[in-house]
Amino acid sequence: MPVHDWTKVSDGTFHDFHYSWVLEIKRALKRAPLPPGYYVMVEQIGGDLGAPDVLTHQTAGPESEHARATITRDSYARLQRMVVIRHTSDDRIVAMIEVLSAGNKSSRHAIRSFLDKAVAALDHGIHLLLVDVHPPGPRDPHGIHRALLNEIGTEDYVLSSERPLTVAAYIGGPVVEAFVEHFAIGDPIPEMPLFLTRENYVRVPLEAAYMAAWEDVPPQYQEALVV
Repeated sequence: MPVHDWTKVSDGTFHDFHYSWVLEIKRALKRAPLPPGYYVMVEQIGGDLGAPDVLTHQTAGPESEHARATITRDSYARLQRMVVIRHTSDDRIVAMIEVLSAGNKSSRHAIRSFLDKAVAALDHGIHLLLVDVHPPGPRDPHGIHRALLNEIGTEDYVLSSERPLTVAAYIGGPVVEAFVEHFAIGDPIPEMPLFLTRENYVRVPLEAAYMAAWEDVPPQYQEALVV
């Protein structure tokens, strides 16, 4: 099934799809199955769920006048879940799969939080698989892979405007290796490796999991997305 243009529907609609897609990826890895010694879970990421979604900022002015601004924060990014692979010996995280939402790139704080988490994971030797079906925006104009590379300090990376969506597998540790594929709206999602060690990996059937999750999308949104 070709990937859809998720900018046609609300962030909440994609969040619902995201939840189904992540679960289908987990199920696919369990069916594969993972090698002995590893297990897969879906775990919540993001900030404090008790934090307010709307912040009010006040600035003092002359004669006690105040300028007031209401800033709506993206709550879906903070509710987001990811696929985590742990080792049975000590339950340590060895690999993570992150399906990005628009909320991950909705503000400077959001993309900074995402990039900080990704870099920290790689620094700790955790292997990553990033899946971004959202086109580049003002905070990742050259794509999420280029944004992450800039944090690591490697050379520039040129993203094709004809295939702006990204899947990227990273081997974590002192020397980071990346395996990157790009695709466009209307293309199938490439199958990618998820590294468990620097030498061993499993294939993640992202397209098959996407198709299974699509069945959970309400019909009115399916209709909007296929137009």
